[in-house]
Amino acid sequence: MRQTINTDCIFCKIAAGEFGTEFLYESPEIVAFRDIHPKAPTHILIIPRRHIPKVSDLTEEDEKLIGRMITVANILAEQEGLRERGFRLIFNCGRESGQEVFHLHLHLLGGRLFNWPPG
Repeated sequence: MRQTINTDCIFCKIAAGEFGTEFLYESPEIVAFRDIHPKAPTHILIIPRRHIPKVSDLTEEDEKLIGRMITVANILAEQEGLRERGFRLIFNCGRESGQEVFHLHLHLLGGRLFNWPPG
């Protein structure tokens, strides 16, 4: 059985409502909120309530969850006026990718021009 909550994880605490974070989206399995250190005018984090440390820890049983996270990103992009302008979705996996919080999270970034390649 996989761990549901890690009591040392800041994102588990946010998802549990311990900090009074304003959720832009909330369901029994996912919450979304603004990043406190935004890298773009719109920077939203979409996280599962269940503790999954990183992308490489996903299994086949998580396919529906990941699909739902992307659907939530589309809903939020629409609400933020980004759907037609464009936006970027990012999963970082591991320290070298820039992952700082080891709780799976999808970044929704928009509101400015992005360069390629990133980083």
